[in-house]
Amino acid sequence: MATAAATSASEPEAESKAGPKADGEEDEVKAARTRRKVLSRAVAAATYKTMGPGWDQQEEGVSESDGDEYAMASSAESSPGEYEWEYDEEEEKNQLEIERLEEQLSINVYDYNCHVDLIRLLRLEGELTKVRMARQKMSEIFPLTEELWLEWLHDEISMAQDGLDREHVYDLFEKAVKDYICPNIWLEYGQYSVGGIGQKGGLEKVRSVFERALSSVGLHMSKGLALWEAYREFESAIVEAARLEKVHSLFRRQLAIPLYDMEATFAEYEEWSEDPIPESVIQNYNKALQQLEKYKPYEEALLQAEAPRLAEYQAYIDFEMKIGDPARIQLIFERALVENCLVPDLWIRYSQYLDRQLKVKDLVLSVHNRAIRNCPWTVALWSRYLLAMERHGVDHQVISVTFEKALNAGFIQATDYVEIWQAYLDYLRRRVDFKQDSSKELEELRAAFTRALEYLKQEVEERFNESGDPSCVIMQNWARIEARLCNNMQKARELWDSIMTRGNAKYANMWLEYYNLERAHGDTQHCRKALHRAVQCTSDYPEHVCEVLLTMERTEGSLEDWDIAVQKTETRLARVNEQRMKAAEKEAALVQQEEEKAEQRKRARAEKKALKKKKKIRGPEKRGADEDDEKEWGDDEEEQPSKRRRVENSIPAAGETQNVEVAPGPAGKCAAVDVEPPSKQKEKAASLKRDMPKVLHDSSKDSITVFVSNLPYSMQEPDAKLRPLFEACGEVVQIRPIFSNRGDFRGYCYVEFKEEKSALQALEMDRKSVEGRPMFVSPCVDKSKNPDFKVFRYSTSLEKHKLFISGLPFSCTKEELEEICKAHGTVKDLRLVTNRAGKPKGLAYVEYENESQASQAVMKMDGMTIKENVIKVAISNPPQRKVPEKPETRKAPGGPTLLPQTYGARGKGRTQLSLLPRALQRPGAAAPQAENGPAAAPAVAAPAATEAPKMSNADFAKLFLRK
Repeated sequence: MATAAATSASEPEAESKAGPKADGEEDEVKAARTRRKVLSRAVAAATYKTMGPGWDQQEEGVSESDGDEYAMASSAESSPGEYEWEYDEEEEKNQLEIERLEEQLSINVYDYNCHVDLIRLLRLEGELTKVRMARQKMSEIFPLTEELWLEWLHDEISMAQDGLDREHVYDLFEKAVKDYICPNIWLEYGQYSVGGIGQKGGLEKVRSVFERALSSVGLHMSKGLALWEAYREFESAIVEAARLEKVHSLFRRQLAIPLYDMEATFAEYEEWSEDPIPESVIQNYNKALQQLEKYKPYEEALLQAEAPRLAEYQAYIDFEMKIGDPARIQLIFERALVENCLVPDLWIRYSQYLDRQLKVKDLVLSVHNRAIRNCPWTVALWSRYLLAMERHGVDHQVISVTFEKALNAGFIQATDYVEIWQAYLDYLRRRVDFKQDSSKELEELRAAFTRALEYLKQEVEERFNESGDPSCVIMQNWARIEARLCNNMQKARELWDSIMTRGNAKYANMWLEYYNLERAHGDTQHCRKALHRAVQCTSDYPEHVCEVLLTMERTEGSLEDWDIAVQKTETRLARVNEQRMKAAEKEAALVQQEEEKAEQRKRARAEKKALKKKKKIRGPEKRGADEDDEKEWGDDEEEQPSKRRRVENSIPAAGETQNVEVAPGPAGKCAAVDVEPPSKQKEKAASLKRDMPKVLHDSSKDSITVFVSNLPYSMQEPDAKLRPLFEACGEVVQIRPIFSNRGDFRGYCYVEFKEEKSALQALEMDRKSVEGRPMFVSPCVDKSKNPDFKVFRYSTSLEKHKLFISGLPFSCTKEELEEICKAHGTVKDLRLVTNRAGKPKGLAYVEYENESQASQAVMKMDGMTIKENVIKVAISNPPQRKVPEKPETRKAPGGPTLLPQTYGARGKGRTQLSLLPRALQRPGAAAPQAENGPAAAPAVAAPAATEAPKMSNADFAKLFLRK
C-alpha cells in the first residue's frame, strides 16, 4: 500500500519537473506538492478505516479507490491558488504547534496530553519517522491505551511488506498485550498472525498466539466469545487429519467456561458433531450455566453503568475475591484497570494481592512496572515496586535505576520524597553485612544518606519551601544505624547535634530519644550532658525532662550531681511557670480587649438603630394622635418645631409634576389632586402581600421540595422570575416566596416539584447566578428535627487532582482562567469563589482529569503573574473545619444551675438589649455576676418595672409642661 501511495505521488512530481519551461512554473510546482500531500493523507485515511482481519484483501480495496483519490488531487490541481493557501496556512500552524509540543516535552517528559497531541499532529503531517519516534518515547514512559495501540498497529501493518516488517509488527503486538489485557488487541494479533501462516513456523505461531489469548482473556464473559470462535474457525479451515479432535477440544473447553451465548455455542456443537456429546461435557456445560447466573448481576451492572464504573468493578472484585479463583481475580482486576488506569488505590490493591497470593516473579514485577507507568506521581507504588524487586532478587543496578526514575517522577508533596528516600535507604541497609568493619555496601549506604540530606535541602526545599522532613527522620535512622550496627557513637552524636540545631531542641521527645540512644550505646557522662541540655532547651514538656534527669541522678549520680540537677530543674521550672503566667495574663488581656471592642460595637449599633428610629417618618396612626395633642395645647399656640408638618415639602418639585393632576374646584378654581407616588404604590403592593393567606409548611413534602436562598431582596415577583428556571428540572407545583411583615421579600423561598427526581435535579442549580447573585439551592430539611444537618457540596479533604488558586485579580473571568489552565491538562471543572453578593474573592478551584496533570499545573502555574497579580497554586487540601463543642451547663456561685446560652445563626439576639430607657431606670444593688456568663436573674421581678402603665404622647407632653 505504501508502494501504491509512493507511485501515485511520483507521477505528479515528474510532471512538475517537466514543466518549468512553460508559463506558470511556480503554480505547477505548488499544485503538485499540494496534490501529493492530499494523496498521502487520503491513502493513510483509507488504510486506517478499512484495516481489518483480511488486510491482504483490503489492500486491493484501497487500490480500487485510487480513482477517488486522484479525483481529489485533480480538484486540488484545478484550483491551485485556493488549496495552496489553505494548505500552507494549515501546515505552518501545525508545524508551530509541533515545535511547541516538542519544547514542552523537553521540559516535562511526563506530560501525557502533550505526547498524544504530538503523535496526532505528526501523523496528520505524514512524518513517518517522527511518528514512530514519538510513539516509542511515549510507550517507554506510559502504557498506551487500546485506541493508541490499535492506531499504531494499523499504521505499521499497512506499511509491512516483507518478513522483517512482519517481525517488527509482532514485536509491537507483544508490547501492546503487556500494557493492558484488551480482547480487541489479542483478536487483532491472532488474525494478523494468520496472514503469516505460509512462513516457516507460521502454524505454530498462530496456535501459540491464540492459546495465549485464551489464557489471558478467554474467561472474559462478554468479549471472550469472539476469541474462541476465531480460534475454532481457524482450526476448521486447516485441512489436517487431527483437525477434528482439535475443534472438539476447543468446543469442550469453551463450554466449560461461563460465557454469554453459551446456549448458542452448545447448539452449534450439537449440529457440528457427528457423534453424541459426552455426558461429562454436558455436566461441565450445566455447571458453567449455573456459574453464569451468579456472575450475571455483576456483568449487567457493568453494562448499565457509565465509564469508568469503578464502584461496579470494586463490587465485582470483592465477589471474585470471596470465590478465590486466581485466574478470574486477575482478569477482573485487569478489566477494571483498563477503564481506571489512573486510580492508584486500584493498582495498590492488585499488586498487594499478587505479592501475597500468587508470588509469580514475572507477573508481579510486570504489574508493579505498569502501575508506576500509569500513576508515576504516587509514591506508594514506587515504594512497593522497590520492595517487590528486592523480594524477587532483581539486580542492584536495576533497582538503583528504578529509584532514580522515581526521583524524577514529579511527586506532588515534599513528604513523598522523604518516603521514597526512606524506602531506598532501607533497601541499602539490608544489603550491608555489619559484621565487617568496612565494606563497599556500607560506604554506599553512608553516601546515600549524605545525598538524601542534600537532595531534601536543595531540590525539595526549593520546590515546596519545605524539606518534608521537619523531624529529621532520615537523620535519626542514620544515627541509630551508626550507634547500634556500626558502633560509631561519635558519628551518631554529630548527627543528633545537627538534628537539634534544625529546630528540634524545644521538643522533649527528641531529647529523650537521644538520651535512650546514649543509654543503650553510650556512657553515663553523655547521658547526663544530654539531659542537662534538654532541661534548658525544652519548652513543650519541661517537667517530664526534669523528672527523667532527677531519676537518673537518684539512681546513678553522686550527691554533687544530685544537687546540681535539683538546682537546675527548680530554676528551669520556676522560669517556665513565670513565662506561662505572663502568657496567660497576655491572653486574658487580649480576651478582655476583644470583649470591650465587642461591647463598643454593640453599643454603637444600638445607638445607630435608635437614631434611625427617631428619624423615621411616623405612620398615619401616630400622625392623628399628634394632631389631637396639638389641639389640646391650643389653636393659637405657635407650632412646635418637632411637631411642625412638612408643608413645604408637600409642594411637588419640577421633576415630580407627573404625580399631580389639576381638577376644577367648586368656585371655578383649579385644585390639585394627588396621584399616588411610587412609594405608596409599593406600600399597596406590600399590603396585598401581607394580606395573602399564609401557607403552612408541609414537612411530608420535603423530599420533593428544595430551599432556595441568597436571592436579591429587590427581586420583583419571585414566582414569575424563578418558575422558568426550575421548570427546566421538571414540573413545578408551587413556588412559595417568603415576605416580611411589611411585605418585603426576604430573599428565600420554597420550590415544590411534582416528582422527587426533579427536586434532585434542581440541586444541581446551586450557585447559579440570578440577577448578579449566586442562588443557593439546598434540600428542604427541618432544622428543629435535624439540628446538625449541613449541606456543603464541595469536598473538604485532600484532592490530588484539584488545584486551589489564590491571589487572582478580581477582574479575572472564568473563561480567562480556564484558557490558562487548559495548557497543562484537561480541565473538568473550574469554580471562581465568590461572596454571597456574587463578588469574586480572588480564589478559584480547578479540577483536572487526573493527579498527574494537576501536579504539572502546580509546577508551571505557581508564582505566575496574571494581570499584575502573582498567584499561588497548590493541591486542594482545605483545613479541617472546627466542630463547635456542645455547650455545658454552668453553675453560678451560690446560685442555681444556669442553662447554656444558645444563639441563632446570627449570634446574640435583640432580646438581650435592655428595652427600658435609661432615664426611667432606677439605681439599685448590682446583681451578682455569674462566672463566665450573664448575670443571674433576680428571684422576683419588680412589679413597677413589669406592670408600668403605658403613656401616650399627650401624657409625655403634660409632664414636660409641668416642669
